[in-house]
Amino acid sequence: MPRPRAAADTPRVTTRSARFQQWEALLTNRGKRQRSGAFLVQGVRPITMALQHGWQIRELLYNADVRLSAWAHDTRATVSATTVAVAGELMLELGGKTDAAPELLAVVALPDDDLARIPTSSEMLVVLFDRPTSPGNIGAVIRTADAFGASGVIITGHAADVYDPQSVRASTGSLFAVPAVRVASPRLVHEWVAAIRADGVDLRLVGTDEHGELPAARYDFTRPTMVLVGNETTGLSAGWREACDISLRIPMVGAASSLNAATAASVMLYEAARQRSPQ
Repeated sequence: MPRPRAAADTPRVTTRSARFQQWEALLTNRGKRQRSGAFLVQGVRPITMALQHGWQIRELLYNADVRLSAWAHDTRATVSATTVAVAGELMLELGGKTDAAPELLAVVALPDDDLARIPTSSEMLVVLFDRPTSPGNIGAVIRTADAFGASGVIITGHAADVYDPQSVRASTGSLFAVPAVRVASPRLVHEWVAAIRADGVDLRLVGTDEHGELPAARYDFTRPTMVLVGNETTGLSAGWREACDISLRIPMVGAASSLNAATAASVMLYEAARQRSPQ
């Protein structure tokens, strides 16, 4: 099958050049992602979702050694960003898989970590994930938040990176549909909550805990709620426990004493969606 030809003015990368190393750093180096203000995205759904939700695509890399699918061809034709023809073996390295190189990779600009990105209303449902250590869990929580109609996800404290490739993959594109905001200081969240309450929205802070005051099904999730999920090992910090209006438990049987943090968030958000759905 003949290889696609790049336009005369299309940049080409065929060696592990400085430009390639910059892309590679976006996969492996959190600090460089932050300094460059960009991260690398692959996959049909994630790239499509990024475009549909208006995220800024800085560069679109395409595999110069294969005939592109209709999706890849159309995406390449519609994106206004710089397109770069990249050798297939280099796309394979950037894709992180051993079986096949991706057709496209997108260099996407990081959004601002601004809580104003999360819409507020009398029906808002937000997840706060306190000091998560697993980027995969972050992505899973974002995906679940999208599935069950949450307004946004807040990542607090010293945590894994929302834009780590594992998180981006685990979110399966939901990262581009649901605002996920990194907040280092709990003070900023408290100020945001106080401002929401001052505007007349009685946002309740609900912690998850194996010894919670109520089973999740007995809480009224139809009211505006922020669900707080703790670190995978130590749970919620003392400060966030004190900030909660109530703590909820998930009834369990068997030998397990607790659930994975992302799973606990899923159970809470499912219960919220169940209560909020039309009967």
